[in-house]
Amino acid sequence: MKTFAQIRELTGRKPSGKQVVNKKIGRIQIQVYKEPNGFTAYVDGDRLDRYRSEKEALKAAEEFIKAYNK
Repeated sequence: MKTFAQIRELTGRKPSGKQVVNKKIGRIQIQVYKEPNGFTAYVDGDRLDRYRSEKEALKAAEEFIKAYNK
């Protein structure tokens, strides 16, 4: 039987660009990747969304973590 982690890996939501930011807030990992169509934010390995700038992506990921922790 496949585990949840194995199924998640098969979905294909892996970063495809160059990593720009790799940061931890508490125990949660934030990563921002530069892709051909913009910047994509990943929170704890899960894709959050695509943004126009690196600053927007980082800010959105930090806001998501603040809302998630409450």
